[in-house]
Amino acid sequence: MKTSIALKTLVGVAAMALPLIATAESNYQTGTGGLSATAHVDFTITIPRTLYLRVGTGSAYPATLANGATIDLITFSPALATLGNNTPIAGTGGDIGGGVETAAILTNSNTVSLTATATGALTDASGDTIPFTQINTVASALTGTDMLLTAPTLTNGVSTPVTLTAAANKTIAADAKWTYTYQNAAVVPAGTYGGVNVNNGRVVYTATIL
Repeated sequence: MKTSIALKTLVGVAAMALPLIATAESNYQTGTGGLSATAHVDFTITIPRTLYLRVGTGSAYPATLANGATIDLITFSPALATLGNNTPIAGTGGDIGGGVETAAILTNSNTVSLTATATGALTDASGDTIPFTQINTVASALTGTDMLLTAPTLTNGVSTPVTLTAAANKTIAADAKWTYTYQNAAVVPAGTYGGVNVNNGRVVYTATIL
């Protein structure tokens, strides 16, 4: 019984104290001469650390920074008569079309490293291969206002990183049109190399804040 009464008393005292804790600062002055009263307010602004990467179809940055699940497919179809003659072949597909993709990085957290990773050379059902070094990526201006986003050079593994250095305000806004072409440097056996997440056809681009 004594414990119950003590607990109720403690709760009651705490409840009475709450309005005093929650009340904003005040300063009361009285007297006959000139009076001065002060009150203080503290402010905090928390800006979340953000990193946005887009390659191909994605949200309409910078107004909308959101996740998207669409993965574009770039297809090359060289003609037999020109196979292996070192004439680059334009692709089809991409969110812009013609084998061209939108690429963008936005961040407020300093320097960023961008890499491209493939699990190996593109293969076909027979085990024949085409190295990713045969797919070239050229970056050109997209908006004309942001930093040009250079594309990593594709390889059968992890590419050499592309480093983006932040501006004085520690932010990065970079974008580009990435145009993919097949270099067509060798005659290869007939087959479909790569594909939608099959036969090593997928490249993963990764942006990392350093």
